[in-house]
Amino acid sequence: MRGLFILALSLLSLNTFAAGSKIDIPKYDWSWKGFFGTYDRASAQRGLKVYREVCAGCHSMDLIAYRNLADLGFSEAHIKAIAAEYLIPDGPNDEGEMFEREAIPSDRFANPYPNVQAARAANNGAYPPDLSLIVKARPKGADYLKALLLGYVEAPADKEVPEGQYYNKYMDGNLIAMPSPLSEGIVDYDDGTEATMDQMATDVTTFLAWAAEPSLEDRKRIGLKVILFLFVLLVLAYISKQQIWRDIK
Repeated sequence: MRGLFILALSLLSLNTFAAGSKIDIPKYDWSWKGFFGTYDRASAQRGLKVYREVCAGCHSMDLIAYRNLADLGFSEAHIKAIAAEYLIPDGPNDEGEMFEREAIPSDRFANPYPNVQAARAANNGAYPPDLSLIVKARPKGADYLKALLLGYVEAPADKEVPEGQYYNKYMDGNLIAMPSPLSEGIVDYDDGTEATMDQMATDVTTFLAWAAEPSLEDRKRIGLKVILFLFVLLVLAYISKQQIWRDIK
């Protein structure tokens, strides 16, 4: 009996500690939320620019090919131009040697590192995660990602921040190995949008949300068609039932 009491007390203490250390992630208004929501293509295109100019130096997106950008409204010529800016390892050639070539639309996004060891060596032992599914892989997804990008603040006086770590109020434990990637005006948007911290965080999160679930809009359209079909079927079934049983009181 005493053992059960101690176990219950321990679990209560753990729950109290967890509740006390819980981090409240802000909720943001995203265009793709809701049954009829769709991705903001203009925002996603700007987000691609933020990814390419800010994030791609450390983070890969191995599950996305350049040709997939057509879904965001990029033309074939534009996609070819984007891909051609990157070098992709290929081979072996006729001499049995590996080589690099310009990327083509069918290639996956270029990886900034040749292997995991090189990635860790370049980041003080920390491995930058692949961003292809980052919005799906994190609890509260898009909300968490935007909050994290905007969550870099000065550490409280009683909080010790080790060398090579940074304080982020939305990171579990408040310590993160990645320095703040965004700063005001770090990106020059082609459409003239002002590159504020909030705007860039919104845009790159929109792009990464699309990358994690590019078929979201198709699924919603199919779901709507299924609901309409079932509604029509229900009406026909009701009419049939009335016709069949009309002579029976």
